[in-house]
Amino acid sequence: MAGGTDYPPLLSLVDGNYRKVNVTVTKDEISEETLDSSKEPSLGKPPRHISSIGHSVSSAQLNHASELDCDIGIVSSKPPSSDDNSTFVPVFRSGSCSEIGSKPYMEDEHVCIDDLVEYLGATANLTSPGAFYGVCKLVASTVFDGHGGSDAASFVKEKILRLILDDVDFPFCVEKAVKSAFLNADHAFAEDGSLDSSSGTTALTTLIFGRTMLIANAGDCRAVMGKRGRAIELSKDHKPNSIFERLRIEKLGGVVYDGYLNGQLSVARALGDWHMKGPKGSSCPLSAEPELQEAILSEEDEFLILGCDGLWDVMSSQCAVTMVRKELMLHNDPERCSRELVREALKRNSCDNLTVIVVCFSPNPPPRIEIPRFKFSRSISAEGLNLLQEALDSGV
Repeated sequence: MAGGTDYPPLLSLVDGNYRKVNVTVTKDEISEETLDSSKEPSLGKPPRHISSIGHSVSSAQLNHASELDCDIGIVSSKPPSSDDNSTFVPVFRSGSCSEIGSKPYMEDEHVCIDDLVEYLGATANLTSPGAFYGVCKLVASTVFDGHGGSDAASFVKEKILRLILDDVDFPFCVEKAVKSAFLNADHAFAEDGSLDSSSGTTALTTLIFGRTMLIANAGDCRAVMGKRGRAIELSKDHKPNSIFERLRIEKLGGVVYDGYLNGQLSVARALGDWHMKGPKGSSCPLSAEPELQEAILSEEDEFLILGCDGLWDVMSSQCAVTMVRKELMLHNDPERCSRELVREALKRNSCDNLTVIVVCFSPNPPPRIEIPRFKFSRSISAEGLNLLQEALDSGV
C-alpha cells in the first residue's frame, strides 16, 4: 500500500437517518443528541467468578512501545484540514475479547475482518481496501425469560456481510445496501423454519472502505471513536425510554412501560423477536431498521471501540477511550486493550455477557499530546478535562 494514496469515498449521500461526522452539526442534531444523552447504568450483582477470557485477534505484528508515556492532553474539536485528509491512509488492525461474565450462557457473537479483499478472495468487487466488524447481542423479552436462545445472533453474524455485498445497491450506494441487509436478515431469520423466531438480537456493524466508515446500529450496542483522546460516539443506544424512540413506538401503537417496549423488551430496535412483530413488511414498534452514521477518517482518528451493553452499563464512553489510549501507548496491541476493558467491566460488577472489539487505524501507537503550559497551576487531570468537555458538548 503506497503512502499518500487517497481513496475516493464509496458511500454516496442519500436521504436516510445518518450523519457525517466531519460536517457542521445543525441545531436539530444538537437537540437530538442532548435529548438522547442520558444513559442510566443498570448495575446488578457482581459475577461469582471470572472465567478465563477467550478472545479472537486479527492483528499484524506489532511494535513494542512500553516506554511511551501514557499522558493524554486536550485536543481541538475542529475537523482536520483538507491537506491532512488527502494524505492519510488508514491501516486496519483489530483485537477482540468475549467473556461470559455472570451469565449461565455466552450469547454474544462478533466478527473481525481487517482485510475484506483477502477475506473475500476472487469474489471481491471492491475498488479500495476495506474492513468489516460487527457485534451481535441476544435480546430476550421478559415473557421468555431469556430462553429464546442465541439463534438470531448466530444467524445475523453469519449472513449480514454477504447480504450487504449481494445487495443490488452495493457498491454504488452502500448505505442503502446496509439498511436493506438488516431488514432482509430479519425477514430471512423469520422464514428459516429450523430456528426459533422468538429469539432476538441487537446488531452493530462497521464497514470501512479507504477512509470512509459507515456505522449501522439496531439496539443498544455502541460504537465509540477515540479522536486524540476524546470520545466521539458514533451510534445511539436504542432504549425504549429515549425521547425519539418513545415517540416512534407510541406513533406505531406501542407503549413503553417501566423502560420496556410493550412491557417486555429492553431495546426499541432488534432483529428477530418475531413474536412481537406484525406481518413482514408492516410497521411495528419493534424495528429492525438500523440507524446509520458515516465518518471520514483522518489522522486524528486513532481507534474505534465496539462494545455490547454489558460494557456501557458500567463504563462511560470517555473512560473506555482513555483506557484504550493509555494501553496502546504502552504496548500498541488492540487485543490486550479489549481484554483490559472486559476485565475492568467485570471489576465494576457488570452482570451481562461482555464483548469488545478495538480497531486501530494506524500501525503506530497514539502520540503523546503535549498539554500547553500555563502561568498558573492546573489542578485537574487531562482525563478530567476531557470528561468536562464531553459534558459541555452534551449540554449537561
